[in-house]
Amino acid sequence: MELFRQPNVDWLGRKWYFLGFSLIFSVAGILSLLFWHHLPLGVDFKGGTHIRVAFNAPPNEDHLRAALDKGGIHNATIQRISPVGSAGGGQVANQEIIALPETGDASHDAGRAAVENALKANYHDSGFQILQLDIVGPTAGKQLQRQAIYATLYSLVGMLAYLWFRFELIYGVAAVVAVFHDTLITIGAFSLTNQEITLTVIAAILTLIGYSMNDTVVVFDRIRENLATSRRETLKDVVNRSINQTLSRTVLSSGLTFLTVMSLFLFGGEVLHGFSFALVVGILIGTYSSIAVAAPMLVAWQDSRARQGKAAATLPAGKVRA
Repeated sequence: MELFRQPNVDWLGRKWYFLGFSLIFSVAGILSLLFWHHLPLGVDFKGGTHIRVAFNAPPNEDHLRAALDKGGIHNATIQRISPVGSAGGGQVANQEIIALPETGDASHDAGRAAVENALKANYHDSGFQILQLDIVGPTAGKQLQRQAIYATLYSLVGMLAYLWFRFELIYGVAAVVAVFHDTLITIGAFSLTNQEITLTVIAAILTLIGYSMNDTVVVFDRIRENLATSRRETLKDVVNRSINQTLSRTVLSSGLTFLTVMSLFLFGGEVLHGFSFALVVGILIGTYSSIAVAAPMLVAWQDSRARQGKAAATLPAGKVRA
């Protein structure tokens, strides 16, 4: 199915606009990471206690905070949840998350008991219900941080090695730079909106890394095929033509996936909010980077080698791998 019939867009002629767009969002995210919200880690990584409580009636957060203060809890964070749907009736329709920072691995039970006692002292037992309790110690949180970083780095190195074998080293470098660009902007979006990064968000980031890489490989594979049959065209013309030839496939696949994750973001509820937000941002940026980051980088590297009088860093027409 072709969404566009013989498009003829000069993508590489707009590379400076693309560079400006990427710089704006990348720099904004970096500034937020360094000076504003920093990296908003969730309880999975920084450690702490999250208690999800459902009330029979909409709770007054000032009253709830005063109740916690009376119970000796002065550093709690209270966050209201507005779920899209509720399977448990009115009792779970009014939910709050009470978050306590972790001060040590031995303070788990103390924090949980203090919150329960404070609620019991100020609410009837039938007036609230504890739905979920998440406890992560600081030691486990730091270990999860390291594992998340290693998982991301290993995936990038593995993809670089695969593309080096499948194409040429510059193809792998360009694809990994594009994926790093996607990851940076996605994490920056979490920092700018001050949304916590949890294990489910890391899973979404790893998913979008694979999605973005797959989209980039499709474009690269078409470039390689066209190089084998168009020996007289410049690499810039071949890349432009290859992007235009895969444009319908890119828009259809990415567009349908985007509609799916957007529905998940809008109607999936609070639990899936971070996961779906990462996918919404990542799919948009990943599709964009395949065209606006990876392909121009390939041409820029080729032009640089040509100016230095070196051989082309592309596959010769007679060595196209199956």
